[in-house]
Amino acid sequence: MSEFIWPVRVYYEDTDSGGVVYYANYLKFMERARTEWLRELGFEQDELLVRYGIIFAVHRVELEYHRPARFNDALQVSARILHKGRASLTFQQEVRRLGDPRPLCSGQVQIACVDLQKLRPRPIPKSILEEIPDAE
Repeated sequence: MSEFIWPVRVYYEDTDSGGVVYYANYLKFMERARTEWLRELGFEQDELLVRYGIIFAVHRVELEYHRPARFNDALQVSARILHKGRASLTFQQEVRRLGDPRPLCSGQVQIACVDLQKLRPRPIPKSILEEIPDAE
């Protein structure tokens, strides 16, 4: 799985009074794509918490906004691994309008594996890391 794609529909609640997607909601769309990517690999986040005592938390984000999405647009949100570290993953993500190859928003998101009890980074469990594809 080199690039994971998740469909998203823009709802009224995602927009400002002009019907344009509020800038912070692109982060929510990207979060959904990463969650579904993890689910596709066979991992549910609530089960990771119970079984391993870990969560994946956003450590760093760098985004560029290219053009607006609007109310009722059908979007595709992509996620692909740029870097697989011992305790973190860096994703390249894009939000595109369905049928249009030009990104509306693009960026890199680094997530860290965090021990929930200590609230400190920890290595990604080996059984999980083995299922995560290497960066291209």
